[in-house]
Amino acid sequence: MSGIEVLFFDVLGTVVDWRGSITAETRAFLKRHEAEQVDAGALADAWVGRYDASVDPIRAGTRPFVPLDILNMENLTATLAVFGLDPAALPQDELEDLNQAWHRLKPWPDAVEGLSRLKQTHIVAPLSDGNTRLLVNMAKRAGLPWDTVLGADIFRAYKPMPEVYLGACSLLGVSPDRAMLVAAHDYDLDGARLCGMKTAYVRRDHAADPSKIGERVVSADWDYNASDLVELADMLK
Repeated sequence: MSGIEVLFFDVLGTVVDWRGSITAETRAFLKRHEAEQVDAGALADAWVGRYDASVDPIRAGTRPFVPLDILNMENLTATLAVFGLDPAALPQDELEDLNQAWHRLKPWPDAVEGLSRLKQTHIVAPLSDGNTRLLVNMAKRAGLPWDTVLGADIFRAYKPMPEVYLGACSLLGVSPDRAMLVAAHDYDLDGARLCGMKTAYVRRDHAADPSKIGERVVSADWDYNASDLVELADMLK
């Protein structure tokens, strides 16, 4: 594994705590609008639970690419309606601010230290379904020390489409076998491995993607298994 030059990272769930962050912001939103009877955690999971179905037409080529910010807003308004909240009756700027919560996701406690250490020996970059501005805003707010930022809007595709993994390798001038994806989601690691990349699984509690409930779990021996990014840095030093 000494030949690995670039570490690509899934971000949502792997580097940042999407569930805790979105639930907290949703709870504050519901409180402001006197809707505290709604379970903020359930609403957050339902919001994310619409993700895969909204992206599938793009993966299938039946809908042109749109960035995650737009998909998230579409899914937010649909989810609010299911929970008995009329999006049309809510201030548009409040809806937009809640949607921007994805730009403000908080890092896991080990993320900044782990990335900083890994950056000393490798190029580190996000490889996320988030759009570039979302990832830049998140990095600046959370102090994530990326060497560069690659959003889904650069490739105009969503994981696990091969053009995401292969396109990232091409942009950084590295062959897939000298790049590794770090992720807490096995479907993502499987997609990277099918493209010839190395893989590192990071265990994250409560980071599962609600949009993929019921899908098969890929049972595999990844190249590395770590409890967090600090431990991965120890493995790769």
